[in-house]
Amino acid sequence: MTTVVVALGGSLLRPEVEERHKWLEDMVGVVKNSVRSGVKLALVVGGGAPAREGIDLARPVIHDLSHLDRIGIAATRLNATIVREAIAEGGVEVSENIPKSIDEAVDELSDFPVVVMGGTVPGHTTDAVAIRLAVQFEADKCIIATNVAKVHSEDPRENPGAESFDRLTLDELQQIVGPPNHSDAGSSKVVDPVGVGEARENGLPLDVLDGRDPRRISSSINGEDFEGTMVTP
Repeated sequence: MTTVVVALGGSLLRPEVEERHKWLEDMVGVVKNSVRSGVKLALVVGGGAPAREGIDLARPVIHDLSHLDRIGIAATRLNATIVREAIAEGGVEVSENIPKSIDEAVDELSDFPVVVMGGTVPGHTTDAVAIRLAVQFEADKCIIATNVAKVHSEDPRENPGAESFDRLTLDELQQIVGPPNHSDAGSSKVVDPVGVGEARENGLPLDVLDGRDPRRISSSINGEDFEGTMVTP
């Protein structure tokens, strides 16, 4: 059986995504079709706007990075609950649990075709959680569904002329995102550098794509050509 872990950026659930209600409905359809075709899925959902807003509110009075991270983790679990309940409402068999650890997620994924979770502990973004889950469960790949079309040499929102890539190696991606260190709560790169480091160590393929179009996620899950960046060991 094919197993795929998908890191869903929290921004995909928020007002910056047009027609976000349709996006959620379409994602339920992607999950339903994937399960029907025999794919086992784990979805790891990011914190998005609630995480950023909560951290920004607390930052002037909370200086411990791990304490700020816990605020972000709470937001990821709220978003994961939204996705989990929508999938259940769509008639898909999904774990009732929102796992709080990788080990717990592995156990749930052994028993259910679909598991949805958020963050785990301070110091690890949901990208890193998704990649670690994929490694531990020996998934076929991890999809990083974000809000940019491809990996670029620089942030395309800051430099519209940045070079985009259809294919990269994990080593090349690490050079773009920087060393595998956790530097700041609430910060965002196209893929978390810590997670990229773990994918490199374990030879885990990554597909990086614009999750605002669920059809791209579906194509990646099914092993079809997709618009985005394929990252290989």
